[in-house]
Amino acid sequence: MCKVKLKVVLEPQPEGGYVAYVPALPGCVSQGETVEEALKNIREAIELYLEVAEEMKLQETLRGIKRKNNVQIAEVSV
Repeated sequence: MCKVKLKVVLEPQPEGGYVAYVPALPGCVSQGETVEEALKNIREAIELYLEVAEEMKLQETLRGIKRKNNVQIAEVSV
């Protein structure tokens, strides 16, 4: 996976800790007791978000190929 830089917003919470979110990735939110923990957790959330986005993009591409060319697509484990 290539490196990307994303802006992260850290909001201190009245009850303690921080909520972290990425404005460029709707729904990508995490939290932590400290700034360091919140940043660590949001990094993990970003990685998962991007993995899922890539899988969804691939699936949509494959569905488009199947519809367009009337081909069959199968999954195999290696």
